[in-house]
Amino acid sequence: MDPFSNDTKIFDENAEILKALAHPIRLCIVQGLISCNGCNVSKIQNCLDIPQSTISQHLAKLRSSGIIAGERNGLEIVYKVVNPKAKAIVNAIVNN
Repeated sequence: MDPFSNDTKIFDENAEILKALAHPIRLCIVQGLISCNGCNVSKIQNCLDIPQSTISQHLAKLRSSGIIAGERNGLEIVYKVVNPKAKAIVNAIVNN
């Protein structure tokens, strides 16, 4: 592949992942979801000690970017990281 290819699709996709992860709270949420292999909003709120509405806004951004997905388990939704590139990025920058 030409290193200066004009096929920007792959760069656009990667930039969207980076933009979504570029907020400290979202980075923390993703790292936490990786560590505990998924959890619900209440657990995230207890760990971060920020309003649930703020967490929900950040989760919405991560969902729309394809980084996380929610799975309903009774009355709660358990969020998990589903994007392997996002996992690799977070592991590379947080665990160093």
